[in-house]
Amino acid sequence: MEAAGTRRVFGTTPEGQTIEAVTIAAGELSADIITYGAILRDLRLLHMPHPLVLGFCDLDGYLNTDAFLGATAGRVGNRIAGGRFTLDGREIELDVNDPPNHLHGGKASFGRRPWRIMSHDETSVILGLVSRAGESGYPGTVEVTCRFELLPPATLRITYLGRTDEPTLLNLLHHSYFNLSGADDILDHSLMIPAQSYLPANENEIPTGEVRGVEGTPYDFRKRAKIAERRGSEKTVYDANFCLAEHRHEDPRHAASVWNDNGELEMQVWTTEPGIQLYDGYKLDLPVKGLEGRPYGAHAGLCLEPQLWPDAPNHEGFPSAVLRPGETYRQVTEFHFRHDPVAE
Repeated sequence: MEAAGTRRVFGTTPEGQTIEAVTIAAGELSADIITYGAILRDLRLLHMPHPLVLGFCDLDGYLNTDAFLGATAGRVGNRIAGGRFTLDGREIELDVNDPPNHLHGGKASFGRRPWRIMSHDETSVILGLVSRAGESGYPGTVEVTCRFELLPPATLRITYLGRTDEPTLLNLLHHSYFNLSGADDILDHSLMIPAQSYLPANENEIPTGEVRGVEGTPYDFRKRAKIAERRGSEKTVYDANFCLAEHRHEDPRHAASVWNDNGELEMQVWTTEPGIQLYDGYKLDLPVKGLEGRPYGAHAGLCLEPQLWPDAPNHEGFPSAVLRPGETYRQVTEFHFRHDPVAE
């Protein structure tokens, strides 16, 4: 990885847009951020011999896959049923890019567009993006910023801010795939999510509207459990929202903890958001090799995506994703790493 504070050209899009990369470091962590999709391309922890996230060595990997590795998904992350919702009595139609749903902001997703570097130093970088009214069908022009910041001894903090000139939706999420062991898959990772309930989904991966208790289900991670064991004999796959709260909090709260296969590395997720989506990467089968020439097949990484609850505008009682003029959208998510080589 380049020296902290380094800014360099990473590649060029087919439209001729220059994509840059910035390397930041603090304490035991170093990270590489690219302006395409506000992507966390690489994350390293001192004394660990492998990357902690899935990523690609060059821009082509991101242009030729659709897994949103390390990306900022928006204008609305996750799914909206049928690409439709009602806002202030007005029926809004979005593009359907994941039939029959709208996914991660549609064809104009923030995770597949160039952002601009607004400022950077050795420990942080701020990226900005303007999304014009009508993009992917959304009303209002939205201005957003994403700040990646490393804090000693080993914390990555991501802060999203957004404003709009007319009522719209905004629900950003960070979509890194974590692999704390450097193994081919994450099924032997252990996980703890202090959520009492989750959102069951239908065959189109849209919440049914029920908020179901986790007790007695494969979704009960209130106590630390290995993913492979919690899946059970039916080999449950995970792509579900866990309900942490009924509204966004001002300050981050503990949302999840994950440990690598031998338990020597722990990552805690703290967030202001009321939900966290667990995706175990079961659909991954990427044609492009990743960092250090690693193949990314099924379960190569897991996502823990803090966010508002999916398909919120179509479910009364879900935390609202509506943003209005004069309001500021704010999300803070932190990833805390702790390395204990004698854990097991």
